[in-house]
Amino acid sequence: MTGDAASQAARATPFDALPRTELPAWQALAAHAHGLRGTTLRDLFQADADRGTRLTAEACGLYFDYAKQRLTDETKQLLVQLARSSGVAERAEAMFRGERINVTERRAVLHVALRAPKSHKIFFDGHDVVPDVHAVLEAMAVCAEHVREGRWLGHTGKPIRAVVNIGIGGSDLGPVMACQALRHVSERSLTLRFVSNVDGTDFSEAVSDLNPEETLFIVSSKTFTTQETMANAGSARAWVLKVFGDEAAIARHFVAVSTNADAVAAFGIDTANMFGFWDWVGGRYSMDSAIGLSTMIAIGPEAFGELLAGFHAMDEHFRSAPFEENLPVLMGLLAVWNTTFLGSRTIAVLPYDQYLARFPAYLQQLTMESCGKRVTLAGDAIDPGTAGGYTTGPIYWGEPGTNGQHSFYQLIHQGTEVIPCDFIAFAKSLNPLGRHHDLLMANVFAQAEALAFGKSAEELVAEGCADWLIPHRTFPGNRPSSTILAEQLTPRLLGSLVALYEHAVFVQGAIWNINCFDQWGVELGKQLAGRIVPELESQDAPALSHDSSTNALIRRYRLMRG
Repeated sequence: MTGDAASQAARATPFDALPRTELPAWQALAAHAHGLRGTTLRDLFQADADRGTRLTAEACGLYFDYAKQRLTDETKQLLVQLARSSGVAERAEAMFRGERINVTERRAVLHVALRAPKSHKIFFDGHDVVPDVHAVLEAMAVCAEHVREGRWLGHTGKPIRAVVNIGIGGSDLGPVMACQALRHVSERSLTLRFVSNVDGTDFSEAVSDLNPEETLFIVSSKTFTTQETMANAGSARAWVLKVFGDEAAIARHFVAVSTNADAVAAFGIDTANMFGFWDWVGGRYSMDSAIGLSTMIAIGPEAFGELLAGFHAMDEHFRSAPFEENLPVLMGLLAVWNTTFLGSRTIAVLPYDQYLARFPAYLQQLTMESCGKRVTLAGDAIDPGTAGGYTTGPIYWGEPGTNGQHSFYQLIHQGTEVIPCDFIAFAKSLNPLGRHHDLLMANVFAQAEALAFGKSAEELVAEGCADWLIPHRTFPGNRPSSTILAEQLTPRLLGSLVALYEHAVFVQGAIWNINCFDQWGVELGKQLAGRIVPELESQDAPALSHDSSTNALIRRYRLMRG
């Protein structure tokens, strides 16, 4: 399909017959949001004794409480109507069928196939891809078991005890997050490190205390040409050769996650130790592909299989559950409601589990690389400053509780910005210690309650607060939040949690009518960097043709570098 044909196909579907802002459900929501301006969460809870138990949903071990969101039953009905009229179900089925819904790159979007059981069939261009996926998983399992059991030997015959994953973006953020999240079930005799930044400090610090004789590098780059990854891989190669002085050592200390066999072989890696994936796997959706090799080495093939089972359970729930009870649909709709109709520009993700410390960083790529778009699938501008425009792509950010409470919660509670929050918590600690977990969970529930209801001037007067201090101690409340509660953080639960956010992003993209599977916005900076590198490295003063600021910065850098 050509680019023009892809655009025409995107336009041709019934749910794209009207621009989004002309859909009756959209217009009804806009009017409804205006009518809710004077209604607070205090009002909503006082008027509805069952709200806290009714506005909830549950699936795949996740209990989702959205009662503290600024919505009514009518809001929910209108949001569901918007999802239906925007073709969320039709687009989801197209994804599961292997259609090329990534229209700008003419690619299918089949990360759901990465976690499909062997018994399933998922086709792309008439070919069932599930056997291919499981062939790679089986090869990964052999590698992982050899390393974990000490049977993978380095060049001098010593077993591998340290694994360093070299990648960037989706080849780094997912494995980093998963390995930390599942640290409790990981093999503690192994050291896992991750290198992503082209800053030499990242590589240097990662290997500073490692023994090259016992270190295995995983180079993760689909094309084996990613600039930052290959720069770090080259430094790793030099680090190994400096010790061994023998090119044959590369094959014992490197494996590759790539599809470029020629480049992998030229690097010195045995292509028998190359683990592939496919064009229909987007980088930010790849942590359960061969990109997850470091995760599988850390937690073992069996636990990795549980991780995949959790992903698949949420896939099935997303595909089959009614919208009114569908966790990803509800989460995606809430993001659209808060961002586009209520004007919030950010969403805070607040996991109350130290193992999920990197989960907000992982979600930043998943959400903002997906929904940071300003044109529709057909290329029409959706700038909110134009007629018929609207806001997309909220900023996701966050830190684990309770640390964040002593950092940025001040702004969430009393600042001028209204920031919707996702609280994530678990009923059982993986590391029970005295009353720590009850203290942790008390803070989860208290923060959500405080955000919703605040503290009024009248309440402060009743407490005897001095008049002059009342404005400073008043909490406005009416700050929306959702709480995701699960029993315990396990590999399966983590898979379901990640898939929940993946499909919520899909819902947002379908409603905003954007392509949430491309990422052209990362290209321009890379291209300009490629042009600037030789200007920095030139021995002679190069002729510069950038803007005056960039030219001056390049010259100042060369002067300071000496």
